[in-house]
Amino acid sequence: MRATALVFEVGYGADAERIDFDAAIKSMDGLSCIYKLPPLSETTALAPLFDGCFKDVDQAIQPNPVKTPDAPVYLAFTSGSSGEPKGVLHSNNTLLANSRSITVDWNMNAASVIYSMSPLSHNLGFGAMINAFTVGGALVIHDLVKGNSLVDRLADTGTSFLFGVPTHAIDLLDELEARPEIKLDKLAGFRISGAAVPDHVCMKLTERAIMPQSGYGMTEACSHNYTMPDDNPQRIMTTSGCTCDSYEIQIFDRENHDEVLPAGKVGQIGGRGASLMLGYFNDQAATEDAFNTEGWFMTGDLGWVDEAGYIRITGRKKDVIIRGGHNIFPARVEGLAITHDRLKQVAAFPVADERLGERVCLAAVVIDSKPFDPSDLLFHLEKEGLSKYDMPEFFLKLEAMPLTASGKILKRKIVDWVGEGRVTPRPLRANFRVRKTS
Repeated sequence: MRATALVFEVGYGADAERIDFDAAIKSMDGLSCIYKLPPLSETTALAPLFDGCFKDVDQAIQPNPVKTPDAPVYLAFTSGSSGEPKGVLHSNNTLLANSRSITVDWNMNAASVIYSMSPLSHNLGFGAMINAFTVGGALVIHDLVKGNSLVDRLADTGTSFLFGVPTHAIDLLDELEARPEIKLDKLAGFRISGAAVPDHVCMKLTERAIMPQSGYGMTEACSHNYTMPDDNPQRIMTTSGCTCDSYEIQIFDRENHDEVLPAGKVGQIGGRGASLMLGYFNDQAATEDAFNTEGWFMTGDLGWVDEAGYIRITGRKKDVIIRGGHNIFPARVEGLAITHDRLKQVAAFPVADERLGERVCLAAVVIDSKPFDPSDLLFHLEKEGLSKYDMPEFFLKLEAMPLTASGKILKRKIVDWVGEGRVTPRPLRANFRVRKTS
């Protein structure tokens, strides 16, 4: 992304122990300012690697209105079906267009306290921050030590609107049920992103006068579809809302992206409007490929729209597993797993989970009949560079993969086998602090 300045905390991140971060950043051309933040437990003072960095920071503050609202101000990285990251460019205008609509529709104002369960590095958390900026309300970033009470934190801050994923909603309801004396009277809305709102979660939230907001969007176009505060539970549970005032969607034929389908027909979702990205950073080809000839952004997702304009998401053209709101790309997991010298074929697929929505299972055909320890696979994946957040949590050993006539693995068939009880995935665990030498 051609960054010129970097600020980071030493030792932060799931992979910090095995990556020489200093060596990595020193080899990058263009970085002229690098600030290390010591771990907060030691000190909060900045420790610059280069003297003179940020010496003119006060002069950089611009009190005057921005004169170029269409210039890029936000570069967010997303991933396609291959898992390769693409930089998404947004401007003040694209970010504010969506925020102005959603804050009006959901009655957010200067008195609102907006709480994000997601960090600012996640597009959901960033969107919560923009909403707070738009209305002049308060923003609370989830900062609890594990084990502390979320309910108490929401009550103490007077949270009126909450951003999170289904897992967060499930955990909140579990705590509220365990502590019936607690009333979150100020919490009026809860944006649940990343996956569909489970029916029982929706009903339990509405029973407590916390209105769940189901929605649909993506980094490239912001949160352009969402349900309204006065929508009934059935609509919240079965749809992903209608478009806001600044955006519109159309359903196109899966193969012919220029052929518009009528209401009720399933096809690829296309969109356009004020909150749509400026394009992909430094990738003109990917930008052009993302649009049809009429200028509609093709999302790669499948769905249909009812007569009232509410969208139903039926599937994803992009092969992705969503675990607790975090996107995991099977292609990357498979590509690293197949380099293991004992494996002949591999397939990563989702296993349903009530709390997280989906978990990752890796099915594999082992080359020989010798005993195979699945935990070896996790150590192998870590060595090959797979993030701990993307690690498989289940393993399924198969004698043979189900294949199409052309030899492609039929993942859908494996999922069906699991659902029918014909095969049973086994939990997969490993202690990464204990390094294997063999």
